[in-house]
Amino acid sequence: MAFPPLPSILAVRDLRAAELESGAADGLLRAYAWMQFARLADNRILDLFRQGLIKGTVTGGQGNEGLIVPLALLADKAVDVVSFTHRGLGGHLVWSGHPCDHFNQYFANAGSPTRAREGNIHHGDPAARSLPMISHLGAMLSTVAGATDSQRRLGRPAVGFAFFGDGGSSTGDVHETLNLAALLSLPVLFVIENNAYAYSTPTSEQFAPGIELWRRAAGYGIEAFALDCGDTARVARTLAAAIAKVRTSGRPLLIEAHTLRLRGHAAYDTGDYLLPGEAEGFFARDPLPRFRTALAAEVGADRLAAVDAELAAFLEACVAVSLATPRPSPAGMAADVFAPVPAPLPWVPSLRSDSAAPPAPPENLTAAQALNLGLRKILAERPESLVLGQDIGTYGGAFKVTEHLLRDFGRPRVFNTPLAESACTGYAIGLALNGHRPIEEFQFADFVTEAATQLTLNAATMRFRSGAACPLVLRLPCGGGLTFGSFHSQELESLLLSMPGLKGLYPSTPQDAFNALLAAFEDDNPVLLFEHKALYRRGRGPVAWDPDYRSVWQPRHVRRGDFATLVTYGEMVQVATDAGAYLESEYETTFDVFDLRALAPLRLEAVAASLARTGRLVILHEGRRTHGFGAELVARLTEENFAALKAAPLRLAALDLPVPFAPELEAVFRPDREKVVDAIVAWMG
Repeated sequence: MAFPPLPSILAVRDLRAAELESGAADGLLRAYAWMQFARLADNRILDLFRQGLIKGTVTGGQGNEGLIVPLALLADKAVDVVSFTHRGLGGHLVWSGHPCDHFNQYFANAGSPTRAREGNIHHGDPAARSLPMISHLGAMLSTVAGATDSQRRLGRPAVGFAFFGDGGSSTGDVHETLNLAALLSLPVLFVIENNAYAYSTPTSEQFAPGIELWRRAAGYGIEAFALDCGDTARVARTLAAAIAKVRTSGRPLLIEAHTLRLRGHAAYDTGDYLLPGEAEGFFARDPLPRFRTALAAEVGADRLAAVDAELAAFLEACVAVSLATPRPSPAGMAADVFAPVPAPLPWVPSLRSDSAAPPAPPENLTAAQALNLGLRKILAERPESLVLGQDIGTYGGAFKVTEHLLRDFGRPRVFNTPLAESACTGYAIGLALNGHRPIEEFQFADFVTEAATQLTLNAATMRFRSGAACPLVLRLPCGGGLTFGSFHSQELESLLLSMPGLKGLYPSTPQDAFNALLAAFEDDNPVLLFEHKALYRRGRGPVAWDPDYRSVWQPRHVRRGDFATLVTYGEMVQVATDAGAYLESEYETTFDVFDLRALAPLRLEAVAASLARTGRLVILHEGRRTHGFGAELVARLTEENFAALKAAPLRLAALDLPVPFAPELEAVFRPDREKVVDAIVAWMG
């Protein structure tokens, strides 16, 4: 069904500072029209929700239009970056798309921009740098910061607009991002939408008495001020000046905007927690009718009445289109969890990028050296690449994997980040959404839990809910055996990869480490690269340019055998290989050993074929047994091969304990060759 044409008053979605001068009524009239349309739309959406025609949660922006609409009109939609939040329908309407697109989103129909996969106000338009929000308040600030930095790195004079509420200002992500933006000098306008309530909690119960939120910015070296949003014309002029200052200075700025929430937090919120007369006071300060009255004195009440009537008719035409649009189809959901596999990048067919000669003989390298060589190749050949993380610069990383990269490629491409894993990962997501391909090193895999929201609910879901690719690599030094204790030794693949949308590679040889880094880098999805710390410098192996580097996404057949199929990955590949050799020599029993290499997505065809032949299955991994990765492997491999089984599967893993510290205790905790041999011999008997 065709969308109705936009009214002429809505045909222009920009507002310039010159149009806000005295006597320039056309610009203010345009601002009024978009504010009025946003108010009409929010009210109509609430009515449709109460009729049961819109599902989920409706969070209206009534009272917030005097902030969000002028800002969206003043932004440069050709280069700027934004992420609107719960009260931002007016901003969505202005920024991009036809209003029917936004109504289709609320109706969750076949015309929804997210294909009905995401809740109403959570949608965005990544192609137009309107980043879809998540409900974890504060988490989107860093993503805006990253995308804005990406724009600036591409030579575009962008400003980022990051919104959060008075309640959200308490979250750690907000403070991490303010510090990061100040440190990196990012041109982001941070806007606190202070409407005095976080859901039902008033500011008096959120902050100590006398706190003014904007003053916190001084602690990060960020200029800030408060803004009362009651006078729309004055708000627009103030915002125009603030945007111009950020665009010119390249520095962040924070505004605490005192705005209104004329409805409850959401449609189901009765607001019975408000003080007597408080709601009436809100409506008395509503900026929209005040703006309309002032504008009527300039352009005439009849003209405004005509605008109102045209907007109301257009709104109903949009609602009719959305009501007539078919319901969504579930087709394609599984296929859209991951972005499609892209074409291989045009790598120089040599181990070292500075060599134009034919490929040299394989080099004998440690896994750490192979990874360093892979990072060098990426930085040398791919200008969209960045390497970031804690202590990766001059120090070269906790395990020296990034040694000398800063020296050789410079701080814009290789740089330290503060201890702010969540904000730094959100920042990397923003870079990735705008065309860069960041590689983030976590000092230890254990610290990824600080960024769990960004990884599992933001990056991992991005493709499914918005259609946008999110290509980033997250390097995770993991595993035990080095007496590092519970906070530096975790195997977290089962925890992380249970969330859809994340890919995972876990190499066990220097060659596979080099290949995995290239394969992960060119993938259009977030890829977790698990790097066992004990393998960084345990022995050396041949590393050469491998034109078949993408084979790392498939299992590697390590040993040929007939008695059972043994599946493992990471450091346990060495344990399995040693155990297999011992069992063959002492018991004349051979095992078909596979190194998974890729943990997500799982490619088990070759393993399943082996199991069909041997009829017996052994799973070995370092992580804990209960809820461990082996359980998923057993389930997948036996569901379709149950009839071929000659024995119950055997799972070998660590004990269900936190990782102990002392070497004597850790040795009991982890699988090793002797434990594996003893368990298999008992199982064979």
